[in-house]
Amino acid sequence: MDDHPQQMPLFIFGVIADIQYADIDDGYNYSQTRRRYYRSSLQLLRNAQESWSESAVKPEFIIQLGDIIDGFNKGSGASDRALDTVLRELSSGAAEVHHVWGNHEFYNFSRSALLRSRLNSSLHTDGSPSRARAGSDIYAYHFSPFPGFTFVVLDAYDVSLLGREETSEQYSEAMNLIKQYNNNEDLNCPPESEGLQQRFTMFNGGFSKAQLDWLDSVLTSADEKRERVTIVSHLPIHPYSTDPICLAWNFDELLAIIRSHSSVVCFMAGHDHDGGYHRDRVTGVHHLTLEGVIETPPDGNAFGTVSVYEDRMVLKGNGRITDRVFVFPGCQSDADQGAK
Repeated sequence: MDDHPQQMPLFIFGVIADIQYADIDDGYNYSQTRRRYYRSSLQLLRNAQESWSESAVKPEFIIQLGDIIDGFNKGSGASDRALDTVLRELSSGAAEVHHVWGNHEFYNFSRSALLRSRLNSSLHTDGSPSRARAGSDIYAYHFSPFPGFTFVVLDAYDVSLLGREETSEQYSEAMNLIKQYNNNEDLNCPPESEGLQQRFTMFNGGFSKAQLDWLDSVLTSADEKRERVTIVSHLPIHPYSTDPICLAWNFDELLAIIRSHSSVVCFMAGHDHDGGYHRDRVTGVHHLTLEGVIETPPDGNAFGTVSVYEDRMVLKGNGRITDRVFVFPGCQSDADQGAK
């Protein structure tokens, strides 16, 4: 699979998504079709941490792709306690953690509270991150773990009904947008049973023009420096990498920006607990949607370890996560990879 077995990676990082821990009995998803293992998710996180800490070459950082605790915690007043429990587990290793915000973060906490919390990695990371200046409450930043490589964390609920005060202009704008497509009384119910418009639900969101303009400028700089950029977000943005019901509202605008730059090599997301993968035919960019811990049985696993080389990233999956090789666009044998 990896044709450079003797080559040492430049750096390694871990990935995990949708832990959704809660100290409650097992339940089911919104449509009552998939079992959710709320307590067991903590043990699966522990398995990941033990694997990362025991490996010969340890990850320099972990990307937690959002939904770290479940929304059920809010109703029982357990949000802070649940978060403490999970963060204690995550901090047991030496690697720094970059947190992405998903819908369940906003079920539990306000945006202002999250910005002040330990889930604001732009405050706590050692990687000298650069925050999105274009909006004071946009949670987007980038960091460079190794020369020539940049990671960008995006805020997929910048435009959203979640985490916004109902009296705010942002809330009104998000409501006007979703109401163009979804007339259901329950806005968590998709407007149609199939097709891309399913994405216009309350548990999704999108990216503001301010955030997109900021990303555009970050990628322009990366293009000039010939850097490799990996973008992470809770919501997937490629229709072929996820069930359409999990897509970001304005995925097409973000895809267009990525397609106008040469530096992006990979986009990683969570949210769709079944996971997914697609390689963009236009750009060669890899779109990975990571399987969720919350719907992984207690005897399984759902985490990945990524080794980064000059011309590729190699994902070693555990449990439900599939092994993959992400050859960077333009590198040798790139054409052989094809689009999946």
